[in-house]
Amino acid sequence: MPAPRRDLHELNRLAWNEATRAHNSHKGDQARFFREGGSTLFPEELELLGPLEGKRLVHLQCNAGQDSLSLARLGARVTGVDISDEAIAFASELSRAAGIPADFVRADIYDWFEAAAAAGEQFDLAFSSYGAVCWLSDLPAWGRGIAGILAPGGAFVLVEFHPVVGMYDDELRLTWPYRDPEPILGDGVGDYVAASREGLVPWGFEEGLTGFENPHRGAEFAHGTADVITALIEAGLVLEVFREYEYANGCRFFSCAEMREGRRFYLPAGVPAIPQMYAVRARKPAA
Repeated sequence: MPAPRRDLHELNRLAWNEATRAHNSHKGDQARFFREGGSTLFPEELELLGPLEGKRLVHLQCNAGQDSLSLARLGARVTGVDISDEAIAFASELSRAAGIPADFVRADIYDWFEAAAAAGEQFDLAFSSYGAVCWLSDLPAWGRGIAGILAPGGAFVLVEFHPVVGMYDDELRLTWPYRDPEPILGDGVGDYVAASREGLVPWGFEEGLTGFENPHRGAEFAHGTADVITALIEAGLVLEVFREYEYANGCRFFSCAEMREGRRFYLPAGVPAIPQMYAVRARKPAA
């Protein structure tokens, strides 16, 4: 039976603290962007989440809170959870400066699941997106944790980069396994915002910190889509939606990728398409 690898989570906490500072250095006055009505959400997650007015929503691995605040602006009562001290501190200040109420909790999500379930907290929606699954050391425990904090009839929505993308480097050379039960130690979180530029900062990319190299290593986990779906089903959730997309929202993974309408990155003509994203919606039975 696997167990959460909190020792490796701690490595990742340090790496994400450093990376979050680099990422936000490119994003300018984010509070102004939100005060002027901006949103960082894409159509795929909005469609799967559905109406948000009055819904209790937990954003798991919320990073620095930009998507959380975009969800709160649509009427959800949002709690964001992330392991990074830097990310949660930034999210809390951004919430205040933007005038969009939301609660942010700094915690390893496995610890948060236990505490929230013990406190009887329940949510109508749980949400996670874009580069979250690869940091999860124990998918069965993750699935059980989600099921434990959803109210009856509540749903979990995941919009995530496809594990096939993780198999290739920037030049489309095969480098990683599709799935691996063992953690993969690497160089830590890089500056993907600098690589994606306007894809992730449509209100105006700024150069900010250049040449970022993370001083902390990171531990990632190669999970296949079947692993993710199985973890949710075995936790008692009912699969409603599974989709795959041949583009990546906002994020440029390959140097040859072309950004097209909607800030979607595609492989160019003549290069065979691969799935770059997938989406899942799973629901807790009402009875």
